[in-house]
Amino acid sequence: MLLAELGNMIRERRKTLRITQPHLAEMAGISESTLYKIENSKANPTIKVLNQVAEILGLEIMLEVKK
Repeated sequence: MLLAELGNMIRERRKTLRITQPHLAEMAGISESTLYKIENSKANPTIKVLNQVAEILGLEIMLEVKK
């Protein structure tokens, strides 16, 4: 999954749950600016940050390592 797809998924889930960007950012312990950048594919967030946001939204991020 590309970061653009992930950002869109996070934004859509946030809107479905009727959570504002400021509220989600506060819950995740990140700045509103960072959340905006994640949702709009303008950031390269850490796995930790993505996982924090995903957990709040009831999403699960899975990584696959290929050889």
